[in-house]
Amino acid sequence: NLAKAKADYDRAPNDADNIIWYGRRIAYTGDYRGAIEVFSEGVEKFPEDARMYRHRGHRYISIREFERAIADLEKAASLIEGTENEVEPDGAPNALNIPVSSLHGNVWYHLGLAYYLVQDWDNAHRAYKNGFDAGRNDDNRVSTSHWLYMIQCRKGDMESAAAVTENISADMNVIENMSYHNLGLFYQGEISLDVLLGGDDGTSAGAAVLYGAANWHYCDGQADKANEMLRGMLESPGWASFGYIAAEADLATRDQ
Repeated sequence: NLAKAKADYDRAPNDADNIIWYGRRIAYTGDYRGAIEVFSEGVEKFPEDARMYRHRGHRYISIREFERAIADLEKAASLIEGTENEVEPDGAPNALNIPVSSLHGNVWYHLGLAYYLVQDWDNAHRAYKNGFDAGRNDDNRVSTSHWLYMIQCRKGDMESAAAVTENISADMNVIENMSYHNLGLFYQGEISLDVLLGGDDGTSAGAAVLYGAANWHYCDGQADKANEMLRGMLESPGWASFGYIAAEADLATRDQ
């Protein structure tokens, strides 16, 4: 897929879609800085194309340059304002070959994450609330609800956190984000912590579950247990997952 994306780009380097896919395929190899270079070229060539900032902002998160990520994603948010939402094709299609994300949803989701990682809870909440409203399906609703729950939890507003989980039910039609769905059910008390953690498989989805459980312990007044879990996460090889990055960011502030 990378070879094809490069060939398409080499054939027509001024085609916006070719730039997007070349950058995305490079990122899938783990070369996030290389992907950023491609998306930066896209920004120069198509300064009004929100997708260039959305994807570059995502990869700035991957390399821990959160302020640059925020700047790019806020730019993307300004460019999508007043525009019709559109499906964002998957780089690795799910089992049903049904894309579950959209441009607007991904802009707000990644912007919310970037603000969360610098512990700007109010802006993180704003972004994720916009992302929830832009969500077209249950996959988006469970993922944004998870982060909204954790934001309210970190703000110390457990009543509002509990209210977020009212959007979650066991019979939701979730295609990809089963980990976020299970976290929502756990926050509701519908499944136990043992059941929640029983599915950890070392993937990014598993990291999301571990981070959610650690954050739940932290908000429950068990900071030592939470930090122990976070440090355990950093011993895994999955350094590019959002759960790992969030664990790293939390520990950086707590260890000061």
